[in-house]
Amino acid sequence: MKRMSTTQLDTMTMLELPLRTGRWAADPAHSAVLFSIRHLGLAKVRGRFDRFEAALAVGPTMAETRVEATIDLDSIDTNNADRDAHLRSTDFFSTEIHPTMRFVSTEISGAEGDWRLFGEITLNGVTRPIAFGVEFNGREEFPGQNRYHAGFSATGVLRRSEFGIDFGMLPLSADKLALGDEVKIELDLEFVEPQGDTEN
Repeated sequence: MKRMSTTQLDTMTMLELPLRTGRWAADPAHSAVLFSIRHLGLAKVRGRFDRFEAALAVGPTMAETRVEATIDLDSIDTNNADRDAHLRSTDFFSTEIHPTMRFVSTEISGAEGDWRLFGEITLNGVTRPIAFGVEFNGREEFPGQNRYHAGFSATGVLRRSEFGIDFGMLPLSADKLALGDEVKIELDLEFVEPQGDTEN
């Protein structure tokens, strides 16, 4: 497979990613979808989703680059089986009716060190906008594989009430709820270069 040289990659503009065009798929073995939410306004309950798919479709320009992801909500894991079963119920995700959460990007802006990813999340049958701050962690060629891997970390916040999920939002004081509204999402994603020749 012809390789894009390091010089060619590194001379791309700051409004482009140093990655060749094509569909880069997330490697689930080296990626994570994490979240946290406040309980009683005191501690953070943390969890993850174990089954998901994500893809980075790198275009010739940043304006033509897209990100999409689908999360299997049944794969939620908060290290408590009873709580996980409750989260799958109609009080929260209603996974029998809405088994997945979907993200589709609408815009990527910024430059290295200060990327912003804008898009829409569909959850519980409701679609709302969301923004992520993104850090590009670089790229490395996997030994013996002759393919680059690229790493990204991203954080964003959604309000679950905007998706019709308001169970447990009982006010305890002026600034505390029994179970918070804001859910912090943290992503660590390692994308794998598509196979095939590169002409650049």
